[in-house]
Amino acid sequence: MTTSWRPAPGPVVCIGETMAALAPDPPSPLQNAAHLRLSVAGAESNVAMYLADHGVRATWLSAVGDDPLGRRVRATVAAAGVDVSHVRTDPHRPTGLLVKDPGPAGTRVHYYRSGSAASALGPDALDSPPMRTAALVHLTGITPALSQSCRELVTRALATADGERRYAVSFDVNHRPALWPDGTAPAVLRELADQADIVFVGLDEAQGLWGADLTAADIRALLPRPRILVVKDGASTATAVTDDGQCTVPALRTTVVEAVGAGDAFAAGFLAGLLKGATTERALRLGHITAVSALEVTRDHGPLPDEKETERLLGLSAQEWAKRERSVAVSEGAGQSVR
Repeated sequence: MTTSWRPAPGPVVCIGETMAALAPDPPSPLQNAAHLRLSVAGAESNVAMYLADHGVRATWLSAVGDDPLGRRVRATVAAAGVDVSHVRTDPHRPTGLLVKDPGPAGTRVHYYRSGSAASALGPDALDSPPMRTAALVHLTGITPALSQSCRELVTRALATADGERRYAVSFDVNHRPALWPDGTAPAVLRELADQADIVFVGLDEAQGLWGADLTAADIRALLPRPRILVVKDGASTATAVTDDGQCTVPALRTTVVEAVGAGDAFAAGFLAGLLKGATTERALRLGHITAVSALEVTRDHGPLPDEKETERLLGLSAQEWAKRERSVAVSEGAGQSVR
């Protein structure tokens, strides 16, 4: 299926907070860990880094503290080929921090981001130079939960009618319950998502927000305005719903080391496909391929397969794709195999 609408090719601006991240190394419950590994983590910069991996020009727009963690964050994102020249350094607020706690039921994340530099972002970020040439702006539902000024930023970015915007807007619902203690998430995230051009949401995520028995069609009824709605059903499938119809592509089988960051990787792969003129099916496949790169590592950003392997996977018939398997060797006990 080929969607009749797609964002114009061009640079992508990803706006949102990236934090320093601590995780047990090797993966183990935090309270028993002897060593912690320092990395960086942020949904929007993850998307920017994977877009850069796919050869799409990407800018990360944010703020960090004037501290060693902020310099580490900026350098790490820049090393992936992302433009960070417009990231603001805040002399008065710290860089945010998260700590991962792996366990048998998955990884819990503890945030230390209240009063962070990025939480002070506001609507004026949309007046920065990269916005003047952006073909696509990527936002998530994390940002409006950080502060009132951050919510105003996202609201302003989505307030202009889609036909009058200088750029398309993609929005990953990315519900983080811990950031929404007042219970406003369902209404706020639905309102914001319904104003975007492209929306990403997990099926379980949507069911937790808007109704336990929702299907992709039900979610489309709740979010009728986006030109493309992508519903991700965990390790099973991803479905793109447009005015031209519905396209579902199974996920790749792989050995999961950690799931954190896989949704961002999927979004980047799908967006890269659209920006390069791919069909909806091919864009969904590229999303799945990119997601595997995050699933196979403990950090949020992992290496893509080489171009030849990517093209081989994209070129499989539907029957061959359905039988596909891509696995990675991991240390004993580090991951679990899922489909």
